[in-house]
Amino acid sequence: MDRSKTQPAQAQPGLSRRNLLGIAGTVAVAAVVGLPATTLARATALPRPKPVGGTRVLRVAHLTDSHIQPELRATDGMNACLQHVMAQSDKVGLVVTGGDLIMDSFGQPRERTQTQWNLYTRSLKDHCGVPVEHCLGNHDIWGWDKKKSQTAGTESQWGKKWACDVLGLATPYRAFERAGWRFVVLDSVQPFEAGYLGGIEEAQFEWFKAELEAHRATPTIVVSHVPIVSAVACLGDGKFKDGVFSLSGGNVFTNQLMVHSLLRKHPQVKACISGHIHQLEDMRVEGVRYICDGAVSGAWWKGEKTRCVEGYGLLDLFDDGRVDWKYETYGWKAE
Repeated sequence: MDRSKTQPAQAQPGLSRRNLLGIAGTVAVAAVVGLPATTLARATALPRPKPVGGTRVLRVAHLTDSHIQPELRATDGMNACLQHVMAQSDKVGLVVTGGDLIMDSFGQPRERTQTQWNLYTRSLKDHCGVPVEHCLGNHDIWGWDKKKSQTAGTESQWGKKWACDVLGLATPYRAFERAGWRFVVLDSVQPFEAGYLGGIEEAQFEWFKAELEAHRATPTIVVSHVPIVSAVACLGDGKFKDGVFSLSGGNVFTNQLMVHSLLRKHPQVKACISGHIHQLEDMRVEGVRYICDGAVSGAWWKGEKTRCVEGYGLLDLFDDGRVDWKYETYGWKAE
């Protein structure tokens, strides 16, 4: 057991209209227009920076948006991805997932949700030989669309509890340590009306702020499903109307400025990694590095997502606080 894990006192409720900090159904993103040093890629391998010193202490595979389901050979694809991870010549010591582990339980009934979780846990058991730490995505949350899921909201496993129980999580957000590095996993999906918004609610933000303050001397990776900040999201979902450029509130943190401002104060945060948009990005904004990895499932097991083939991220973490990152494809071909 890793005794370095910390948990918030309790799972907190979702965003309310009051603590959304003025968010409506869309969020203006003028702050991310023109962001520097953005890397977009369809490529199968991105160049890696030359080593500049330090000793690698951990290699992490970041597997996000696997969307496992009975259809479209998704289980075969997930198994192939895990086998590729395990076959790395430089061995992976930890798998971190980025959420949307199953195809969907947000709007699915109990039986369909159970089938998907059975497939996911079996795949990990049979094909992953290293520790796994999980992050929740919107599709992992059971029943928030009550009409489609045929739920009342009073079921014992409703909401995030089912996923947390399956994955062995006491709470949806937490922190843990490996090899001298700290990982802070955020719960970036919050309820809003009949759907959800990206971001963290006030109680989680206060926990996050205290967590960063308490570990200023430890190099840190922040993990979220929804990107905190993203330029590539603007390319895929940005809209310009009546002089305003906006994004859906589900594609990035709706309180991104507040979270980014906090991160700027903590240089021990060496990278923030995410998924959700099934596209690839590596950028630095005012000293904060944001990496979004492409999806294990590509376009939900139907082939390549725009400018990004199926794959996963590899992060090499060094004792001097350096992070080397590349995107790995695993040869999957959708049918």
